This record gives sequence, structure tokens and C-alpha cells, in this order.
Amino acid sequence: MTPAGKTRAVLDHVRNLYHPERFHFHHRLERGGGYFEGWYFKLVDAGGAQPYAIIPGVFLGIDGHAFIQILDGRAGTACYHRFPLEEFRASRSEFAVEIAGSRFSGEGIDLDIGADQTSAKQGARGSVRFSPWHPWPVTLTSPGVMGPYSFVPFMECNHGILSLDHAVSGSLTVDGRETRFDGGRGYSEKDWGRAFPSGYVWTQSNHFDRDGVSITASVARIPWLTGAFRGFLVGFLLDGELHRFTTYTGAEIESLTIGDTQMRLRLHDRTHRLEIGASKREGGVLHAPYGKRMIERVAETMTSEVELRFSSRATDATLYEGRGHHACLEVQGDLPAILDD
Repeated sequence: MTPAGKTRAVLDHVRNLYHPERFHFHHRLERGGGYFEGWYFKLVDAGGAQPYAIIPGVFLGIDGHAFIQILDGRAGTACYHRFPLEEFRASRSEFAVEIAGSRFSGEGIDLDIGADQTSAKQGARGSVRFSPWHPWPVTLTSPGVMGPYSFVPFMECNHGILSLDHAVSGSLTVDGRETRFDGGRGYSEKDWGRAFPSGYVWTQSNHFDRDGVSITASVARIPWLTGAFRGFLVGFLLDGELHRFTTYTGAEIESLTIGDTQMRLRLHDRTHRLEIGASKREGGVLHAPYGKRMIERVAETMTSEVELRFSSRATDATLYEGRGHHACLEVQGDLPAILDD
């Protein structure tokens, strides 16, 4: 890379710290090597009959390529569409990604995947539009959900919450079946770095008894210098206010248990306690980056349910209690590293 190229890469990196939705690795496209970046768009129609997760991204390593994964939440199946790296394009100044004619941005998704790229059975076409996103706040000292860890250059996996809740409209036709999303809800996040955590649990839902309620919660084994620690990122959106329970805000996990049928997480900060219970269901198997390859190994369901109780720590008074439907749940890898002793 030329000196001018290195300077531009550094400036892009600094700017992108405050724009987690953007593509971060333009310079890596030139030299490859063990990096990935992927966006996650959850779409649920108004009646909740057909949830989808659309996951575009790029993998730079052995057999580098771009991809679009489609997870059919109703059928519990996933399809992985591969494309040459040359078919991947991303803006440097905004979130705008194109993969072989399919386009992704904060305004919406335009899919154009035909039988010539993959199988006729899993072709996908259509357009979905988003209402304004509700992102995790970005500030000077805490640029997104990673908080101050955003500034650490050697993190194995970086995470961004792009929208906790938004309305969706439009339609997609997948495998010959059209789904209309008018009046539906969506959620968006992304990951980028070298590899997924070796062990983690993640759940999410924004389908509660009223709009404006959303939960996203993850606990993972985080490599750190010569060791590792249990890190967690939990955001609970209630009537426009985001309650953050994270490693860096001083919150604490009271308990985490994972059984055959349910995951339960209980944690608190100085003023509130949050109790989460997510049911385990069958789901599709997604590809994820491990080492220098994309491997089919992450099982995700989109038909779980999440039970929440949000209470005052001082009085134990319940401030919100509800059940979230169409919930996503992933339980993966080295679980003893994140479970309670």
C-alpha cells in the first residue's frame, strides 16, 4: 500500500469508528487476509407469519468472497449465496453496499438473486424500505454499542447495533413465495473483525405488546491480551429510552443459565434489574467466520419467545413485564467459558 493509501486507510478507520454501519475495510480488499464484515437485517411481516433475516457481507481469507445469506425463520432453513469479491462494492462516505446487483443501505434492501448465481429454488427478488432507524447512541467517547472498546485495535470481533426497532414496507419473493412487509417491523446490526467469538449467546426481539419495546442481549467470551473475559452487551428500549447493561457501564451479571429448552439471564446496574428468559427452538444453520474460513456452524432460530421483567433495584417494583415474539436466539460454541461457575 502506498503512503497515501495508508494515510487514507487511517482516516477512514477514525471516521468509521463513529459510523458503525459503514463498510470498514476498503484497504483489506486490496490485500485480503482473515477479515470479515457482515450486516444483519431482520424482517417480520405484520402478521408474523414469515420472518426473514437477510445477511450480506464479505469474507477476506482463504477462498475470499462476498455473500448474501437468507434465513427463512418460518421454515428454519438458510441458504448461502456466494459471489466473487469483484461483485462487492461499498461507499466510503455512507452506508451503501452492493453485491452483484443487490443493494443494502439504511433506507432499505433491494434483492436481485437469480438462478444463475445459485439454485433456482432459492432465488430472491424484491424491495423493502425502512422507516428511520433507532440506533444505539454514538458519542465522542462511546461510539456505539462497543463503547470504549471501539477504540481497541486488536478486538477479535466488533459489534454494532444499527437499529433497535423500525417499521418496514415493501415485499420480497423468495423461492417463488411473495411476502409483503407493509406494517411489519425490523431490526438491524452488524459484526466485523477476524472471527466470531468462540462461545456466545445472543437473543433479540422487538415484537412486544406495543411498539417501541426492544431487547438485544449478548454474552460472549472475549479474547484479551494473554487471556479472556466474559463480556456482555444488553440494550433494552422502552418507550424511546435505551437502558444499557454492558461490561463498560458497570453493570453486573447475576446469573446466566442455558438448559435444553431455555436460556435465562439476570443482570443489574446501579438502579435497575433486568431478567431475560428465551426459549430454544429449531432453526437454520448460518455460515460464520472462524479462523480463515467461513464455516456452516451457527444455528439460529427466529421463532423463539423472550420473557422480560424490568424492575427497580431499590424497591423491586416491576416497571415493565412482557413477552416478545418472533425472537432470534443463537447459542454457540464454548459455553462453559461464559456460564456461571
